[in-house]
Amino acid sequence: MMAVILVVEDDIFIREIAEMVIHDLHHEILSAADVDEALAILRSDQRIDAMFTDIYLRRRMLGGCEIAEVAVNLRPDCRILYTTGNSLTEKITSAFVEGSEFLPKPYTSGQLEASISHLLAA
Repeated sequence: MMAVILVVEDDIFIREIAEMVIHDLHHEILSAADVDEALAILRSDQRIDAMFTDIYLRRRMLGGCEIAEVAVNLRPDCRILYTTGNSLTEKITSAFVEGSEFLPKPYTSGQLEASISHLLAA
């Protein structure tokens, strides 16, 4: 089944690689380079089945955890996959939405494929 996946990543190189992997899985991709773009997409009428978001986004108070909370409040069936290259604290992991998953950076394309497939199958 083709899903619509919102990718929220402020590093253009990492975002483009994630988009290529998701495209190869035959899913539709929505892309956001920052919090404002992500929020605009989430508040639109666009279908969104899942969101793959970096936890730490530059130059903004809101990060991936807060965006994920908005996503599931607006779209209760939206599945969330978090990522970061930074260490996780208990405070961060306690902010994860229920049923979400985590993929640490750096990840391989195979790991991202497996995580997306598992997330959508759950």
